[in-house]
Amino acid sequence: MIVDRVADQQNFVDDQYRDSSNLTARIRLHKLFSTNGYGWHRWVFDHLTDLPGEARILELGCGRSDLWVENIDRIPPDWRITLSDLSPGMIEKAGSNLEGSEVPFDYEVIDAQSIPYPEATFDCVVANHMLYHVPDRAKGIAEIHRVLKPGGLLFAAANGHGNMGELWDIVNTPVRAEFDRVANHFRLEDGERELREVFQEVAVDRYPDALHVTDAEPVIDYINSLGRKMNDRQASEIRRCVQDRIDCDGKFVIWKASGILTARK
Repeated sequence: MIVDRVADQQNFVDDQYRDSSNLTARIRLHKLFSTNGYGWHRWVFDHLTDLPGEARILELGCGRSDLWVENIDRIPPDWRITLSDLSPGMIEKAGSNLEGSEVPFDYEVIDAQSIPYPEATFDCVVANHMLYHVPDRAKGIAEIHRVLKPGGLLFAAANGHGNMGELWDIVNTPVRAEFDRVANHFRLEDGERELREVFQEVAVDRYPDALHVTDAEPVIDYINSLGRKMNDRQASEIRRCVQDRIDCDGKFVIWKASGILTARK
């Protein structure tokens, strides 16, 4: 039921995004061991470079504002950017990370299911790995469509089938179930189908990458950041499995399947 999912969403936000610590642990694993040296946030920003010089942009679920921090020197001076998140703690972190920037940002706590702006306000909406958190996603997508100008673009990042499968193969069932319950609600493949129900054009662009892990501890931190923390026995077992792969092959290889859905109104 939608009501249950709304309660789940608030509980999830309270648990996961009260502050930036869990998100930081997840980002750290990718920063330490990603093989694609170009960088995820730089690649995501590349998709925004054809926007108008005076574009009005809304990011939903901005998190720590990494997209903008890592591309601060690439932002056109006349863009008007609103960063939003459902978590006040994340908005506070986003603002502190961009403090001192010459680029003006607006910050708001926004629920994607009820965006407090008139129709046709934005040239672009960015939703970077966040649509799977939205309880009534059809309503959220409809709201995004509503606030976009005609011809406006949604950039929705998501994972695809099999993302980080090598990791989940060694993760015990309770922890994996907790992750699957959230992240698999909106993937590149089914997300494309959902967006096509509302948007005129939808395209998928995939980011080639893998993790070559040479230290087990960031893996443990990553898994523990997902919500259901492992007990000592579970953590020791996964640590041993990862270390065995590292000792045998010099690295534990985890293939990633991530990308962006670009939808035009």
